[in-house]
Amino acid sequence: MGTLLSTPVTDKINETGEGNNLRYGLASMQGWRSSMEDAHCAITRLPGHLKDWSFFAVFDGHAGALVSEQCAAELLNASSLLVIFIEAFFRIVDTEEFKNIDPELAPSIEEIREGIREGFLSLDEDMRKLPQIVNGLDRSGSTAVCVLITPKHLFFVNCGDSRAVLIRDGVVGFATTDHKPTHPNERRRIQKAGGSVVVDRVNGNLAVSRSLGDYSYKTVSNLGPTEQLVSPEPEITVINRDLEKDQMIVLACDGVWDVMSNDYLCSVVSERMGCMDDLSRICNEVIDYCLYSGSSDNMSMVLVAFEPAPKMIPENQAMDKTLEERVESIANEIVSTDSKGSINDLLGCIRTRLNGEFAPHSVFCKGALVQRILNAHNLPSHTNGSGNNSPDPASR
Repeated sequence: MGTLLSTPVTDKINETGEGNNLRYGLASMQGWRSSMEDAHCAITRLPGHLKDWSFFAVFDGHAGALVSEQCAAELLNASSLLVIFIEAFFRIVDTEEFKNIDPELAPSIEEIREGIREGFLSLDEDMRKLPQIVNGLDRSGSTAVCVLITPKHLFFVNCGDSRAVLIRDGVVGFATTDHKPTHPNERRRIQKAGGSVVVDRVNGNLAVSRSLGDYSYKTVSNLGPTEQLVSPEPEITVINRDLEKDQMIVLACDGVWDVMSNDYLCSVVSERMGCMDDLSRICNEVIDYCLYSGSSDNMSMVLVAFEPAPKMIPENQAMDKTLEERVESIANEIVSTDSKGSINDLLGCIRTRLNGEFAPHSVFCKGALVQRILNAHNLPSHTNGSGNNSPDPASR
């Protein structure tokens, strides 16, 4: 657990875009942590002959931001992981030769799988040579969760405990599996490499069993990179696209999943999409929900929406406006007579006063509105260590 602040940083980084018959929005927030260690990547159209492909990723750093930032940046420069993927797809290196390839030529699924795998291993080996890591000044690592979207397939790529969820026909159609030291296969590899799992952590310290970076856990000289205590090898799942039923993909770090189950996030996002069409705003509200439900981590979320995704309904939009008016009215009434307590106490009081009039998650989604009201009254808003207050029982 990293150092926590006395008051969370709630400013958010937002980004939106569209292309290839999809839209996306993302949000990233530092929260209670003393520094921001998350990074992300969103590319709606890949270069060259892969212009019909899209790529999205979330990187959750720990013990520093170097590795997560490097992972995100390396996707966008000349020696990028993305270029490594492309070169592996077509088994070539020369740029001019790549430009002259028949556009109809497509790599096989197994070639793409191997390209992604080799891309991760190559990037992990390349980052080991960074000066800050060589001289021992940086010991950071990062999880990675990505989705590569082609016209016919979804390639879900996971390394660590960030997670991707596919929402298909209104329910969770697929979710990646977190790589934790307690998983039997992960524990077996850790023990074979001379390590142990203590209090659900690698050697009692690291909470994930796969990551990029974390080179102090990758020092057994007679073992390959995928056999170390912590492996950089991604788990890759290929799913055939269903253009009529595939609605959304959510990528998020564990700061979100700590207080939301897959099914609950699915229901919250679906409900919010009926109230607004701004995907980054939906991400903001989900992150606020998580913050006020007790998450103390950095939080990043990418929401990708396909054509069958829920559409904004005027009646739902009007109801959401009514919710905001009611929240604002009740909050102002309470703080004008009682200036004690935290924002979580205030949100709890508002939810009680609304008495089931709106969905259980909706009040916490309006945390930023309540924060502004407290600021307007010059009142403190947060107390540290609030625990899990999520209305989602599956997250507890």
